[in-house]
Amino acid sequence: MRKLVFGMNVTLDGYIAATGDDIGWGGPPSDELFGWWLDRERAIEVSLYGRRLWEAMSSSWPTRDQQPDATPAEIAYARNWRDTPKVVFSSTLDEVGWNSRLVTGDAVAEITRLRAEDGGPMGIAGATLASSAVRAGLVDEYVLVTHPVLVGGGTPFFTALDSWVGLDLVETRTFPGGVVLTRYQTRR
Repeated sequence: MRKLVFGMNVTLDGYIAATGDDIGWGGPPSDELFGWWLDRERAIEVSLYGRRLWEAMSSSWPTRDQQPDATPAEIAYARNWRDTPKVVFSSTLDEVGWNSRLVTGDAVAEITRLRAEDGGPMGIAGATLASSAVRAGLVDEYVLVTHPVLVGGGTPFFTALDSWVGLDLVETRTFPGGVVLTRYQTRR
């Protein structure tokens, strides 16, 4: 059975995007944090995206390594992003590219099916898609990279739940700028 990991950058007050879908609050990551995200992405065998995050990622990463100002880490990230199989969940998109396939039906059913397969970990990102997996009890690990900023509203990392979810702390780490990584495993 595959492990499902939900990880994103988050504000101290728990938002992945401020009001108006603004994600500029994080600023550019330190080289150390960017390297950590790259290592994490390399460990993921399948990436699951909702439409909005898919559109954001696919607008820059497929060709970032070809830009003259791309750093070595960005080049590595772009190449890994292209090579990693992706599943995009959307009822409004007609097609996706870049080593991806589109699912227009029941996201929870498809994630459950994928999770039951043999293989390495899957990463899920995007608040709306992840909230469905969280409520269905499918997330095995939560990764919060918390930035020292309060935005007061927007898109929350966590969704409203029907019942409590017990978690065990797996890792904490501090990055430059007061950014703190916390990783939790779901108690089963």
